[in-house]
Amino acid sequence: MFRTAVTDLLRHESIETTHAKAMQIRRLAERVITRGKQGSLHQRRLASAFLTDEKIVKKLFDEIGPRYKERPGGYVRVIKVGPRQGDAALISIVELV
Repeated sequence: MFRTAVTDLLRHESIETTHAKAMQIRRLAERVITRGKQGSLHQRRLASAFLTDEKIVKKLFDEIGPRYKERPGGYVRVIKVGPRQGDAALISIVELV
């Protein structure tokens, strides 16, 4: 479930989900983006094993990784939106900085 969410985050660069899931997605996405920054073949294979779409792996290493080359961390932002209408679960937006 989280693999797909991280893949969608990298595809759309912003997703909306519950706050608990958002915190886990942020943790995993930070690791994957760090792999994209390093850019070696080994890191590409590890990222490819985690992400579910090869196009997103290419985007990670060609666009997203170089974008954060000078940044030491904190690639993902979590913004609390408020409670969901149906069950009052706290909703957050997860986006790339």
